Amino acid sequence: MGHDDDLPTLELAFPGPERDRGVAAILSGEKTALTGLLEIYEHAREALPTAGQRFSVLDSAGRAAVTIELLEVRVVAMKEIDDDFARAEGRGYADAAQWRTAHEEFFRSEGVSDFLGHTPDIGDDTLVVAQRFRVSDAATANAAGPQ
Repeated sequence: MGHDDDLPTLELAFPGPERDRGVAAILSGEKTALTGLLEIYEHAREALPTAGQRFSVLDSAGRAAVTIELLEVRVVAMKEIDDDFARAEGRGYADAAQWRTAHEEFFRSEGVSDFLGHTPDIGDDTLVVAQRFRVSDAATANAAGPQ
């Protein structure tokens, strides 16, 4: 097994409160799913993640906070996301409608638009990369001494 430093990294949203809440939700076990916009992967020329892959999730300071293992990766239209998946995102969404509103807002945000070079057109058929994961291990190297 490789050392955790060798793992590909995963960054949730942008550094700041949104990322911090996401990392905390993974550590607490509330967050077991995440969604990416397929267009971002294509623009970055990044291969899509696959089930079984492990990632080191970074905090806002760029430090490894937790290691996750992907259990399932699906490319689906936004309209296919159901309430169960929305709740698994661990952001307090009551249902898929709340998930959709938040993700449409994020995918159209300035940060995403700057990265893509345009504001993406988001609708029912927009393809997203829906991922379910489990915590593989917390990044013990950064733990603040004995618990």
